[in-house]
Amino acid sequence: MNVLDTLIWLINFPASHGYTMVFIAGFSILGLFAVSAPGAAPGVALRRLREREGLLHGENAARGRAGGTALRIMFRILAFVMVANLVIPILSLTGVPITRAYIHEHGQPTTGTIDGDWVTFTTSSGIEYTIESNFFTPAVYPDRDAYLPSGEPVVVRYLPGHPQAFVIDSSQGPR
Repeated sequence: MNVLDTLIWLINFPASHGYTMVFIAGFSILGLFAVSAPGAAPGVALRRLREREGLLHGENAARGRAGGTALRIMFRILAFVMVANLVIPILSLTGVPITRAYIHEHGQPTTGTIDGDWVTFTTSSGIEYTIESNFFTPAVYPDRDAYLPSGEPVVVRYLPGHPQAFVIDSSQGPR
């Protein structure tokens, strides 16, 4: 299994679920940045009051600050990951082939069928997959707007180690 294939597979999830990921990431970012703000952790005000009054001594005070700092750093890292999960689907919704070009170039071809928003294909190992290719972020490349009728056979290219990352090859479909 190729590391780059795995990275493309991970990036392909937010790219292929455009609107859903925009809403999830947008609201998650708001919450994560709010939680990662200094003083947002529960009990911070009480801890500051105890420190000011001299009720926390030595290592208890340092341990509380270190734990809060580590938690804020973790939430900020998660917030920046969610920013990436916001940018990727926005680009995909606007037609930028973030992962589709790589999958088309390096994917293994097979024959599949389309039934509405669902694509069914069988991999070389004999496993059949039925995966969504929704209207807003279709898994079609190079011509994203190609007409592909339901029930007709199409060429599907998938990453051998990660068949969930696939594209429908519009250059080999009906014209």
